[in-house]
Amino acid sequence: MHVVVLTKNTPDTAAAVTVDADGNLNTGDAHVVNPWDEYAITEAILLKGDHGVNVTVMTVGTTEHEEALKHGLAIGCDQAIRIWDDALADHDSVVYAKAVAAAITKLGDVDLVIFGKEFSDSGADQHIFQVARKLGYNLLGFVAKIDAIDFGAKTIRVQRLTEQGTQIVTSALPAVISVMKDINEPKYPTFIGIRKAAKAAIPVWDAGELGLDDDDLAPKTERVEYRALAQREGSAVIIEGADAAAKAAALVDKLLEEKVL
Repeated sequence: MHVVVLTKNTPDTAAAVTVDADGNLNTGDAHVVNPWDEYAITEAILLKGDHGVNVTVMTVGTTEHEEALKHGLAIGCDQAIRIWDDALADHDSVVYAKAVAAAITKLGDVDLVIFGKEFSDSGADQHIFQVARKLGYNLLGFVAKIDAIDFGAKTIRVQRLTEQGTQIVTSALPAVISVMKDINEPKYPTFIGIRKAAKAAIPVWDAGELGLDDDDLAPKTERVEYRALAQREGSAVIIEGADAAAKAAALVDKLLEEKVL
């Protein structure tokens, strides 16, 4: 029984993201575990406690993303794997999916893959669907609760959040799920866990180890440039009046004048 949870480091959501005159993106020095992944990692650890599964935390990226892996190890993940190759430097979501699917296939005995709802730096989640597609696993997105999971019978039942309400879905394992923040209360590492994670050796799997060739690593999309958002300007008119009724009448007159009404 094996669960894999994906994570990465992202800029702190409170950080000011800027683009300089040369088109260089500056996300600041403050990077944190992708906030949505805190719920995914916690859910994997809860499954470990309830079912005794082996949990692997995995990322695609340079050494800066090892902090996210160490966070998972400090909470209770059994092992961490970092996927990286210089050829992945300009990867898009399709190449990401190929690399992750290849790593999961290499592990060989994975029953469940867990993602957070999305990556906060890009606001995107297509990589989740693409990983499931590459693996040939069923996908259950926007999971708010795992009602039941049977690793022996290879089944899972979850509650998915939809625009219309809650949908209860049963699926065969292996499967890929993405989880919402309502699924649990995130666990945080203890001092002992942090010390243990700091000493952990994290293997790096490159393209050769994953059996990926140049065609697999060629992105299908190209990032042309970064642009700073245009400055938005506006003005306000303060409606004066002796009382609320007078102000309301003045406002109506102004709206009629501007042909809003």
